Amino acid sequence: MYIAPSLLSCDFSRFGEEIARMDKAGADYMHLDVMDGHFVPNLTFGAPVLKWVRPFSEKPFDVHLMISEPLRYIDDFAKAGADIITFHVEADSDIDETIAKVRSHGIKVGLVIKPKTPAEAVFPYLEKLDMVLVMSVEPGFGGQSFMADMLPKVTAIREEANRLGLEDFLIEIDGGIGEQNIKQAHDAGVDICVAGTSVFKAEDAEKAIKNLKALCE
Repeated sequence: MYIAPSLLSCDFSRFGEEIARMDKAGADYMHLDVMDGHFVPNLTFGAPVLKWVRPFSEKPFDVHLMISEPLRYIDDFAKAGADIITFHVEADSDIDETIAKVRSHGIKVGLVIKPKTPAEAVFPYLEKLDMVLVMSVEPGFGGQSFMADMLPKVTAIREEANRLGLEDFLIEIDGGIGEQNIKQAHDAGVDICVAGTSVFKAEDAEKAIKNLKALCE
């Protein structure tokens, strides 16, 4: 299991230092949530901030665009240092065109589905993707409770990816992940768990990350 600390839960006054802290603690990815106040009812940060904090870690920057028109901003986030860009199947931009735009920068691309969106919504695109992110909370705010009824969607996506022979395909889950449910996520077919509160609020982030991984062994 890979762990991607959600920077949404960090101390934003020490953004770069928090990324460095998570890197030292053993994070596999840095998960950065970009919100526009329109697609979701919250605002976070844009590409200029990503560019400023990029030097604080060499770990892959996993950039989750919770924005209405992701196609307009792919170039900006790619140039700012994103290694993976995921965007919502529910967004307004043309999906195939947006996937192609991400690919044009030589970086990885994924689709995201909200809790009310069925797994089948991403099936037509799986062969063009590196990853699918399944939201296990309603996107927009950190600290929400995990929705276990999202796990069958993970399993359905994994089965379809296997049927298509997509050996390196990744499934990520985001929302309310902690020691009490990470094993469930792993068993359902998740590769990457986004962990916010369970890592950032822990007394020892390194120990917290090790514990999460150990529960999946």
